[in-house]
Amino acid sequence: MATQLTALGLEPDFPGLSADVNVAGDGLVRLGAIRPEAAQLLAELIVSGLAKEMADHSEALAQEAREGRHNSSAA
Repeated sequence: MATQLTALGLEPDFPGLSADVNVAGDGLVRLGAIRPEAAQLLAELIVSGLAKEMADHSEALAQEAREGRHNSSAA
């Protein structure tokens, strides 16, 4: 996430932005103190990313279903 925020040029909105890992090796992103507008922007980015992920997943399931129908009718 830190890499993506930096790539989008949003680093100034997150002055304490840094990436790290905890003792279990799980990724952590530190944002530091941020303005309410930056928090709102981050929330919108997360929601749009989740919506895209869900749409991609739905499309993959639909594709699998189409392939399953095609394969079963060919048998």
